[in-house]
Amino acid sequence: MMRRRVPLLTGSVLLPLALAATACGGGGDVSAGGGDKSLGGQTVTVAGVWSGSELKNFQKVLDAFTEKTGAATRFVSTGDNVSTVVGSKIEGGDAPDVVMVPQVGVLQQFAREGWLQPLSKSVRTSVGSDYASVWKNYGSVDDTLYGLYFKAAHKSTVWYSPTALEQAGVKPPTSFDEMLTAGRAVSDSGLAAFAVAGQDGWTLTDWFENVYLSQAGPEKYDALAAHRLKWTDDSVVKALTTLGTLFKDKQLLAGGQKGALNTDFPGSVEKVFGPKPEAGMVYEGDFVAGVAKDQFGKEIGKDADFFPFPGVDGNTAPVVSGGDAAVVLKDGKHRAAGMKLLEYLASPEAAALWAKQGGFLSPNKKLDLGAYGDDVTRATAKSLIAAGDTVRFDMSDQAPAAFGGTKGVGEWKLLQDFLRDPSDPKATAAALETAAAKAYKD
Repeated sequence: MMRRRVPLLTGSVLLPLALAATACGGGGDVSAGGGDKSLGGQTVTVAGVWSGSELKNFQKVLDAFTEKTGAATRFVSTGDNVSTVVGSKIEGGDAPDVVMVPQVGVLQQFAREGWLQPLSKSVRTSVGSDYASVWKNYGSVDDTLYGLYFKAAHKSTVWYSPTALEQAGVKPPTSFDEMLTAGRAVSDSGLAAFAVAGQDGWTLTDWFENVYLSQAGPEKYDALAAHRLKWTDDSVVKALTTLGTLFKDKQLLAGGQKGALNTDFPGSVEKVFGPKPEAGMVYEGDFVAGVAKDQFGKEIGKDADFFPFPGVDGNTAPVVSGGDAAVVLKDGKHRAAGMKLLEYLASPEAAALWAKQGGFLSPNKKLDLGAYGDDVTRATAKSLIAAGDTVRFDMSDQAPAAFGGTKGVGEWKLLQDFLRDPSDPKATAAALETAAAKAYKD
């Protein structure tokens, strides 16, 4: 995640950021986008994981909301541990109005704690007409819609340097085995095959999920995501064994296993697209493009490109997604203004503001694909929309945060341990089951 955790995290210290200018206006309460600045004098506090270029681009959306409604905005960074930080803010009487939640499991937790305001009729109408039903389902708890998916991620994309593949004499692969073979050719030509961001455990869950979805199929994927299937199932061991063929091959990993465990997500992108390339490929979601473009000046489609995460064992290629759901907290001081922000975020206009900046996909079907700034991102967005209800949401984002969304514990840590030593997939599966059983029970 981006989830999860979406990328470019700066830590768990709360950091108030730019306060948009407050404008005053009169008139009655209107939906965001009305332009009469009726929310003047209010400040909507938004909490989320974003930083760097992602936050810079989201701030443009918040500034447009301010321009239309008069409501100022204040963004606070939560770091990885969204549930812990937001929970402490609520208990301390300083709840944000809106939270951008990067995990389905956290959204469900918040709803069951009674922290969330059901979304307004306006937002429900927009979601019902402009989004595939899968996004409504993931944003709902007990048939009540609490979350609006503003930013989505296509997590079945492998990004590469066209120069690196060309020098190695290989083309974008169409199967997992071909990908490893192509990686070895890249390594033989002087670069490591993959930069793996093992320091960020969420990236490893994404690796596993793509392999598992393709190899085991969507029914078992759904069952494992809901813990109706145990992690000790043979299908999990098989997927870990497949992933281990990559993790244990020092020829394929930039810096070997130790190097991967000391590489965070931004660092993995830098190792492929930075000034001193160390690897030819990096697996992660479409948001890699934003980092490659904004931080390293790469032209998407020319200097940086992607191929779909290839199918495993001759099976269908996976389509794994993720996303950030905007929710409104009941305890927020300006929750009504916060709901107006969500009404604005549900509009194609809001999505278009970020889309043209890059590093962003919208699940809103009403967004014109022409809003995206390059053909590669446009193709990725089209693929995500076309997948409709067949897309599968990031599995770890569906799990309780203690298992699938917390640094240093659960799935994140256990897959880091597996990257360090992938010799015993069965033992890793057993450890995952122990952690999952406790988290789902709690």
